[in-house]
This record gives sequence, C-alpha cells and structure tokens, in this order.
Amino acid sequence: MADVVVQMKVLPVGIEVDLNKLQEQIKNVLPEGMRIYKVKEEPIAYGLKCLKVTVIMPEAEGGTDPAEEAISSISEVSRVEVELVSRL
Repeated sequence: MADVVVQMKVLPVGIEVDLNKLQEQIKNVLPEGMRIYKVKEEPIAYGLKCLKVTVIMPEAEGGTDPAEEAISSISEVSRVEVELVSRL
C-alpha cells in the first residue's frame, strides 16, 4: 500500500493560541502510522495565523478523516481544511 501526502490548513480559535504548542499537540494526537512532514505558519488577517500542516500517512479506506478528526479534537482548533492529497 502506498503513502499519501496531505496538506491541511489548521485554523486556531483565536490569536491568543500559541502555535508552537498547537503544533506539538497536533503531533501528539495524530493516529499511529501518520507523521508530520512539514509545518508552516501563514497569516490570515488581523493578526490571526493558521498552520499549514503536511502529513504523510498510509493510503487507507476512510482517507483523511482520521487525521482531520484527531486534529479537530484539540480544543484550540477552530477548523481543519484539507487542501491537497497526493500519492507518494
């Protein structure tokens, strides 16, 4: 089975969220077999920034749902949007 690369935009609940801590929380909640490849901060508006998180995960039934649900379960996360999915 091949791996896939998934790029997600993770929006915090507000500007007071520490994005470094959020990045660590994301790393800790990802299901087994998934790993963070790259994380980049991106400004949105009025001081709010999001995280562009690139995850490498096994290709499996259910697609990106397990990663999205795990990241969405973090209280500091407002929304998760999948921007790109590509097979490696």
